[in-house]
Amino acid sequence: MSTMTLYETGDSSGKVSLKDICSGNFITLMTGEVNIYDLAKYIIRGGWPSNLDVPDTQIHLMAQDYITAILEEDFYKLENAEYISAYDDVSRYNADKMYKLLKSMARNESTTASKNKLRNDIAEEVNDEKMDSPKTLDPKTINLYLDELDRMFITNNQPPFHPNIRSSVRVKQMEKRHFCDPSLACALLNITKPERLVNNINTLGFLFESLVEHDLKVYAQSFGGRLYHYQDYNARNNEIDAVIEMDDGSWCAFEIKLGHNEVEAAAMQLKAIRDDFIKNKEKAPSVLCVICGLSNAAYLRPDGVYVVPVTALKN
Repeated sequence: MSTMTLYETGDSSGKVSLKDICSGNFITLMTGEVNIYDLAKYIIRGGWPSNLDVPDTQIHLMAQDYITAILEEDFYKLENAEYISAYDDVSRYNADKMYKLLKSMARNESTTASKNKLRNDIAEEVNDEKMDSPKTLDPKTINLYLDELDRMFITNNQPPFHPNIRSSVRVKQMEKRHFCDPSLACALLNITKPERLVNNINTLGFLFESLVEHDLKVYAQSFGGRLYHYQDYNARNNEIDAVIEMDDGSWCAFEIKLGHNEVEAAAMQLKAIRDDFIKNKEKAPSVLCVICGLSNAAYLRPDGVYVVPVTALKN
């Protein structure tokens, strides 16, 4: 199960099918203007069905209540679960520690932050705010809490893509971190209004990426596709925001950009990565696409790269 996509909430027109994109079937069309404040609102509100008719001034409350329920109720129900026997030497549950970990995960949403990076991030926040001990979390505690978050479907991480398991190209193994809905990151960062998110464009960019990847995963699953991300260690240090692999082994590469002014650079990056795959005699992506926030059209560029607004996308 997943929270609702923009198409399901009625905030995407559904004029463009992801399945058609991955199949190479595409028609250029106008999709309408998009407001950056609306995009920020969709992120804060999330895809919770019961949150759709809530006034804009209250859309942040559901995610905040969900975080409170996680901290005060849900984890206590799991304290006696058999699977945590492997962590017998770890204190079962501490709400303060869990909250610190969740906040660190929110600060690292849509990144490949390692467990050690989360641990150091917690230590830095504690030091900055001159908080009481513990200064950070024990690695085993972090492992336990992350396992429980995963079992409760609170996290929905994006695994790394391996185009060829016998490839000589070294591929990074880290998952990209995501909550099950980007609104949870907003709640943990105390982002309650679209204006606050718009005024922090860097954070908005990461959370917009999370929103898009949430929807891409749901859409792809409807026709048998699987969502990944890609990073390697070659000289160019290639990264692809989202990869959709089909059952026949073909795959499509997606860059995610908030502003239309970023499309050119994203297209150039996708083409360079494709050329590297071809140069290394690897299976190259069959489709290159930029998913954009602020675009009023879905179109195919002369260089063969698709550009599609997320507010026009469906499965």
